[in-house]
Amino acid sequence: MSTIHTIEPQRVFHWFYEINRVPRCSGNEKGISDFLVNFAKERNLEVYQDEIYNVIIKKPATPGYENAPAVIIQGHSDMVCVKGEGSAHNFDSDPIEMIVEGDFLRANNTTLGGDNGIAIAYGLAILDSDDLKHPAIELLITTNEETAMDGAMALSNEHLSGKILLNIDAEEEGVFLVSCAGGANQTVTFPLKKEKKSGKGLEIRVSGLKGGHSGMEIVKQRGNAIKLLARILDHCRSKITLSQISGGTKHNAIPNEAKAVVLAEDLNGTVGLIEVIAKELKEEYRVEDGGLTITAREVDVDEIYDKQLSEDVIDFLMMTPDGVQYMSKDIDGLVQTSLNNAVAEEKEGQLIITISHRSSSSSSLRELLNRVALIAKRTNAIVQENSFYPAWEYDEKSEIRKKAVRVYEEMFKKKVIVTAIHAGLECGVLKKILPNTDMISFGPNMYEVHTEKEHLSISSVERVWRFLVRLLEEIK
Repeated sequence: MSTIHTIEPQRVFHWFYEINRVPRCSGNEKGISDFLVNFAKERNLEVYQDEIYNVIIKKPATPGYENAPAVIIQGHSDMVCVKGEGSAHNFDSDPIEMIVEGDFLRANNTTLGGDNGIAIAYGLAILDSDDLKHPAIELLITTNEETAMDGAMALSNEHLSGKILLNIDAEEEGVFLVSCAGGANQTVTFPLKKEKKSGKGLEIRVSGLKGGHSGMEIVKQRGNAIKLLARILDHCRSKITLSQISGGTKHNAIPNEAKAVVLAEDLNGTVGLIEVIAKELKEEYRVEDGGLTITAREVDVDEIYDKQLSEDVIDFLMMTPDGVQYMSKDIDGLVQTSLNNAVAEEKEGQLIITISHRSSSSSSLRELLNRVALIAKRTNAIVQENSFYPAWEYDEKSEIRKKAVRVYEEMFKKKVIVTAIHAGLECGVLKKILPNTDMISFGPNMYEVHTEKEHLSISSVERVWRFLVRLLEEIK
């Protein structure tokens, strides 16, 4: 039986195994950062670690490459930590348990961390080698990419001199990314006004959705659990008052679960209404989300939102747009502008709703932010904008793009797809501090990223490794 210790390329999967032993959820990157620093010191490599745990490790050029431009190999150390129902995994202490199934590597009911641990593994394999030919290497591993790109945002060019940057944070082999969307988050806050009132109610739960990355998979039009819950609440609003509501876990993940507790004036009548709309929603989403489950169980309620707040919250969730808003007019099939109603949580006397926006058009992004702000104003909520990140614009003169396309097509006799991505890449931020650095993004095949079903193609990792080695050899 194959394990991660026997699959190839072993020099890459060895380091993937080692880094997956270190907890590294977003916001908890000190451990992996220190691991990288120790790796460098053990090999007498030049290393820099900043206050928020970004790491830069430098390795000199091999003989014959002294005059070649330095190459930055770049990825991020944090991962989205999601576990499936019934998992006892503790992301603060437990190593990721990895399982080989045919050509795929997956975790045991948790995210795998291929996004973006595989970039670190590739980088460490190159730094640890003594038989590969390459220019001077600067391995740049940033922090908090999955939350707000805080690591990249805090960087300067003080310790970076590379004129070529290889971002290994793409998820489809043979697809080279040369541009990305920018974006921003909004937090919409409702001060909680609750009243003491006891009675019978219902816990309404939406679950079984696929979820996924809110940039990469928004185009698939999967169900958003918070928005589906809002439709159920709206359908029943004449018979209910909200008591609690929550859903989603990450700003960049399409929420696959949400629940609300309501006081029901007519319990049986409300259940009947829920059954009607549940049947309609299951039929509506049978193709994109055939696992959609909607349940209602009887619970005791002892406090409720005041009536105006209950109406305002349902109104806001119903009126706020979600999903794809505009498609690109330049690249066929590319989403230009979207938003994701990502998280709803009660916290410190407030209901906070987090909405993630993405767009390759600054004017379109602003329109959408303004539209949500107007809806928030009309429903007595407070809205704030945060976590802006810039787009990465297409460079017609990119030499690394031309070289990468030629090398890949020569090696694998397969046409490359050169395209943009409807998601934020750190290239957008890094281009601001390294304006003269030529950049491209690529990576091996990964599937169902940001979910507990995340899996990675082993053969694709091997092909991309060979491609990376050959590409470095040809940069002179």
